[in-house]
Amino acid sequence: MNRLAEQHQLLKIILELKTEPVGVFLLRDGSDPTPFQDWERVSHHRYCQILMKARAGQSVVLEAEELACPAAARAFGMRELPEGLAGGKALVGFGIVEKAETGKRMFETMPRLDPGRVKSIAAAPLRECPAIPDVVVVEAEPEQLMWLLLADLNLAGGERRTGNTAVLQATCVDSTIIPFLENKINYSLGCYGCRDATDIGTNETIVGFPGNLLEPLTGVLGFLSEKAIPRSRAKGAYRNLTERKNEKEDKK
Repeated sequence: MNRLAEQHQLLKIILELKTEPVGVFLLRDGSDPTPFQDWERVSHHRYCQILMKARAGQSVVLEAEELACPAAARAFGMRELPEGLAGGKALVGFGIVEKAETGKRMFETMPRLDPGRVKSIAAAPLRECPAIPDVVVVEAEPEQLMWLLLADLNLAGGERRTGNTAVLQATCVDSTIIPFLENKINYSLGCYGCRDATDIGTNETIVGFPGNLLEPLTGVLGFLSEKAIPRSRAKGAYRNLTERKNEKEDKK
């Protein structure tokens, strides 16, 4: 078993993930296509939808011209926003914001890649990745992802963790571009788009982190799995509370 497969297994076992952690590669002009030549080429997909396929076990490549979501296409530097989105009116139409100015500001402050920087995106289960990916994205229940944040807090020596989101573009911006640009973990509660376009559950959310943090994070997760995770999941303090309550009721 190679190192990436080992780390993939650690994430799945320790966090008890039901779906696959996903490795994402942001490919430029001139990137070697050989490692991805047998991966499925998908057309007219949103970025969140290729993550959905990858977390279900598929290895896929999406070319810039096939990225169906205009907001994600702008975030990845593939093309400009349509005027309706850029001015915020489209978000009013979707019922996401009350005022166009609010939507306009959301897009103006959106972290984004430089135009032309990315020509295609490859995504696959972490165990299938040919190298350390640019970003790892994990979609799961909040309790499972909480341990990733605690592992990152350990790496940061106790510095409080913060998340960056506009409750828009949760997978492309919050969980991929911010980790890629800022070299840090970021988390999101999801967004209108990914919840509409994919099978992500109402009980699930998203964390993304740069691939170079994979090994340090899984190392700390190993430490957390020795005591903190099993003790928390055992709910001993809660059981003690309910047992005391039951004892009082029995005495009455």
